Amino acid sequence: MTALVQARDVTYHYPDGTPALDTVAFTVAAGERVALLGPTGAGKSTLLQSLNGLLRPSAGAVLVGGVAVNDETVTAVRRRVGLVFQNPDDQLFLPSLLEDVAFGPLNAGASRAEAATRSHAVLEALGLAAAHDRAAHHLSGGERRLAALATVLVSQPDLLVLDEPSGDLDARSRRRLRDILAERREALLVATHDLEFVRGLCSRALVLVAGKLAWDGALDVLLADRAMMERFGLVA
Repeated sequence: MTALVQARDVTYHYPDGTPALDTVAFTVAAGERVALLGPTGAGKSTLLQSLNGLLRPSAGAVLVGGVAVNDETVTAVRRRVGLVFQNPDDQLFLPSLLEDVAFGPLNAGASRAEAATRSHAVLEALGLAAAHDRAAHHLSGGERRLAALATVLVSQPDLLVLDEPSGDLDARSRRRLRDILAERREALLVATHDLEFVRGLCSRALVLVAGKLAWDGALDVLLADRAMMERFGLVA
């Protein structure tokens, strides 16, 4: 399979010197669905933010489509690697949902008409068309999750990167989000503590423990091995 994203010995230290990632290496192929697992503080969010250039590795490199992420390429990279933050409010800040979703295309040079057309199409696909003129704080938790996803999908990325997407959702909203993701054709990288959410959605798992890649293999094999799950601090 063609590598869409490559992490080459990615190492990251916080400004105070605290290590967060230690020589993490893996690839994600076009269309592949990968769960990123690990205990709290393992470095999952740091790794996700490194993949689309929000954070730059202290050592090592990230390549998207064979192109290294740097100051010159980061804008193009963010169109290909769409990051949905753990907190939807980090991506929803304009007076209406339509404006939030159109923000990305407009910044990328689309006309207002094109941005509106693309935004309406994405909102329709996610079942949010009727809420297009509402502010994000008037939406339910599940709707805000979908709205944050819409702000990324409108740019038609090759890889969807989601940070704890089911974190605060009720069962119905969680199931709806999972069903929507299951129907998408983009590659997925889903960081989560919710193992049931990714079971059947993802075929492969990466496990981070203390900033190191401790597992790269089939998700089903990992979930069936209770001793390994316990060793990695994962709870089924």
